[in-house]
Amino acid sequence: MSELLRMENIRKVYPNGVVANKDVNLRVNKGEIHALMGENGAGKSTLMKILFGLEQPDEGEIYFKGDRLQVSNPAQAIQKGIGMVNQHFMLVDNLSVYENVILGMEPRSGVFINRTQAIKLVEEYAEKFNLRITPTDIVENLSVSQKQKIELLKVLTRGSELIILDEPTAVLTPQETDELFQQLTLLKESGYTIVFITHKIQEVLAICDQITVLKKGKTVETLPVKGATAEGISKLMVGRDVLLRVEKEPKVPGEHLLKVKDITVYNESGVRVVDKVSLSLKRNQIIGIAGVEGNGQSELADAIFGIMTVSSGTVDLKGENLTRETIGSRRNKGLAYIPEDRIVTGSATSLSIWENLFADKIEEKKKGKLGLINLREMKNAASDLIKLFNIVSMNQEQTLDMLSGGNMQKVVVARELSANPEVLLANQPTRGIDVGAQEFIWQELVKFRDSGKGVILISADLNELLELSDIVLVMHKGKVVAQLDNTQKISEDEVGLYMLGVKTQGKEGEHYES
Repeated sequence: MSELLRMENIRKVYPNGVVANKDVNLRVNKGEIHALMGENGAGKSTLMKILFGLEQPDEGEIYFKGDRLQVSNPAQAIQKGIGMVNQHFMLVDNLSVYENVILGMEPRSGVFINRTQAIKLVEEYAEKFNLRITPTDIVENLSVSQKQKIELLKVLTRGSELIILDEPTAVLTPQETDELFQQLTLLKESGYTIVFITHKIQEVLAICDQITVLKKGKTVETLPVKGATAEGISKLMVGRDVLLRVEKEPKVPGEHLLKVKDITVYNESGVRVVDKVSLSLKRNQIIGIAGVEGNGQSELADAIFGIMTVSSGTVDLKGENLTRETIGSRRNKGLAYIPEDRIVTGSATSLSIWENLFADKIEEKKKGKLGLINLREMKNAASDLIKLFNIVSMNQEQTLDMLSGGNMQKVVVARELSANPEVLLANQPTRGIDVGAQEFIWQELVKFRDSGKGVILISADLNELLELSDIVLVMHKGKVVAQLDNTQKISEDEVGLYMLGVKTQGKEGEHYES
């Protein structure tokens, strides 16, 4: 196979002194799927941003199709034949599929957009690569997997030969992932080259040809997938053996902690996003909630914590009705929340590590009539938490935006667990983090459960749900459509069928309580 891309001795240092890439080398052959792996902060994203023109290297050279490549923006990278599909889609929701695809390259008849030609273009590419989608559908009405197909169509119609995929399966069901892999295989067979950024080692072993592992900004090794093992790849990434499953002993559930009864929630647009959902969480228990993104799981967690208003129904904690209580009151009475987005809602990235660790505890730290705070005591406690949760940083004064994603997530987890709650709502607690940080957070959630507390776990990672949960609830279109006992060895495929609405359990409107 001939070489398509070569990145030599790439070095990138940000103005704040963070060295993202240190003499990184990457070689990708034409017509292969090449995995780029590494811990959070290893330099993967920076390297791909440099290739796509979003960042400029301080040192090093890039060769594409044998020629020296210099791009200062994504438009130039696209013109050269390089496309990128981001984990967070860049789509205009109120436009149609074809309008999103042709945006910026509209075929015209005089001054007007040639709608017929645009639709035909999308249909041709969709049919060629088995991307089943209707060009005239409005994007906001589509599923996550369909939106991903639009992003792929955008890249393909712009003539990209090298496609960068950033965590492409993060929010897909097993069935949707299988379909995506079929499409990627077809692309490879058609001569396209794919750089596949992921944390999911089993997916790499299933579909990729080569793997390049980065660690602390450097290239560790490039190796063929054939003959590689999950344990071996994990060790290259983290530098030690990683347990790829959690050790969780069976526990007898105790008394009821959290009872959610028939709650209904509407979003800001007046759409019912949670539809008469009930659940009951006991001590020594983790209840996992599965569902394709956008089916009410996050809104359910927000409603339990008080971020969204419950239209009808009740939320009780240890027998006390919290339905109309403030977030602060719910925290004081034993609820904690790891939110879905650690940056937007989970932290204040411009503040220091220690300030983020104690953002929810300021009131309880005030002393005397004047309400003064002992900063030395608080900083000493923060130092203890940093050590306990293995948060890698220069010091506790470092702002959160200077940390890797995995270490930011550890700060959020440390803050919530150190509040000593009775119930932890954990929404995507390990999304986008590496296997080492994931292993640590899994262990902390199981320890919390084993201490007589309870966890509501929402995750798009079915492996995570099935490793950690005692019971799995599946949501579809705002309803609970199945309750599955995880002691009976549930398969990911079975959960996926409920998530897609192919299977339902029980009668319409039936509620599930453990």
